Amino acid sequence: MTSETDAAPPADCPPGVQGPADGILSARYRWITIGMCALVLFVAFEAMAVTTVMPVIARELRGASLYTLAFSGSAALSVVGMVVAGAACDRRGPVRSLVLGVLLFVVGLAVAGLAPTMGVLVAGRLVQGFGGGALTVSLYVAVARWYPARLHPMVFVGFSTAWVLPSLIGPFVAGVVTEAFGWRWIFLGVIAVALSGLAMIRPVLVGARDEATDAAASALPTGRVLAGVAVAAAMLLLGSAGEFTGPWRWAAIALAAAVLALALRVLLPAGSLRAATGLPAVMTTRMLITGAELSCEVYVPYLLIRHYGLSPAIAGLALTGGAVAWSGGSWLQGRLGARRTNRGWAVLGAVAIVVGIAGTAAAAAAGAPPVWVFVVWVFTGFGMGVALPRLSVLMIGYSTPADRGFNSAAQAIADAVGGAGGVAVAGIVFVVASAHGGAWPFAACFAFGAVLGLLGLLAARRVGEGAAATA
Repeated sequence: MTSETDAAPPADCPPGVQGPADGILSARYRWITIGMCALVLFVAFEAMAVTTVMPVIARELRGASLYTLAFSGSAALSVVGMVVAGAACDRRGPVRSLVLGVLLFVVGLAVAGLAPTMGVLVAGRLVQGFGGGALTVSLYVAVARWYPARLHPMVFVGFSTAWVLPSLIGPFVAGVVTEAFGWRWIFLGVIAVALSGLAMIRPVLVGARDEATDAAASALPTGRVLAGVAVAAAMLLLGSAGEFTGPWRWAAIALAAAVLALALRVLLPAGSLRAATGLPAVMTTRMLITGAELSCEVYVPYLLIRHYGLSPAIAGLALTGGAVAWSGGSWLQGRLGARRTNRGWAVLGAVAIVVGIAGTAAAAAAGAPPVWVFVVWVFTGFGMGVALPRLSVLMIGYSTPADRGFNSAAQAIADAVGGAGGVAVAGIVFVVASAHGGAWPFAACFAFGAVLGLLGLLAARRVGEGAAATA
């Protein structure tokens, strides 16, 4: 028997989406799904490709001193974009923020692609960061508004696949494009993909009508914007803490942590810093498992190259294996979603993450053959693929039309802070542990990641089921 939720689109579904719904690629949703996944794909590909060619860019533009800022600045500005877009989505819906996010990202791409100096390129990256943050939040709100709850898991499978695919082909394509046409086309070439994705969802955007959902939210919340700026500044400080020495390093870490704690109390649902049951625990889980995975991912190829003597191409296959497992885990939870609860999938994913990272730490500490690193890292990718889509489903399930934007922004901020913070602290752990030599610095980083993953597992046990479970 078909429920009312399955038979009809959401109440605020735009007029451009019509007809019976069989799935995310049915006549009703086909182009909106493909278009939104294309937007995710272009953001992910750009990030992966730029990471690959940035050494070439810094050398050509003689901007080695701005190398780190090109990445950390973009990540920091994305938080501000998330906050602004979240508030705007709660005020008037996702359409304007979605379009503006894409356009700002495209402008940033153009500025970076045409940059005559490293300083101008960094400025373009800052604009990209703001636009990318706004785009990410707007897409989550759009999923909540334009799809029935039963389709949310499969939509997030599409998002996950679109994000993972560049991990498989991005570095290779970036290298080929750079050698054949020059690094500028890494930025300029992606513009066509972004505009194509926007064109695919144009019928929905034209049919949709952004309307204020809450008269009290008529003005942009200054407090949240300032908190977003504070988070961005703290992330930059934490990322540069490794450059300090002696007590200054620990003072920078303490200051960044204090600012983050105060600002996140404004930007995340109440109780998130203590993993209160329900939506707060969802945010805490995402922050911890994202921090665990990213803080270790950057050191996996480094371990294989520096300690085991493998070539960069072979070492990179470990990340490729993790990316394939990520996509497989995402597909599995979407395909077999009804066989476990939302909480059950989140816990399963967190367990796999802990097993993968702890196994990697053990392999490094014991000096196991490198093949074991390849094998155990697959568990980490699988766990992320299983857990993240379900946590997104739970976030939407706990949200109402009045706070979808805030909660979507909070989720994106949790990911950004968890990832950037985890990588920053892991870098400090690596520096401190380097005094012992051998593989111990790597083992220490992976042990730190395993602790974060274990804390994420404990938080995952408190996520509940959300409204999506009954939709």
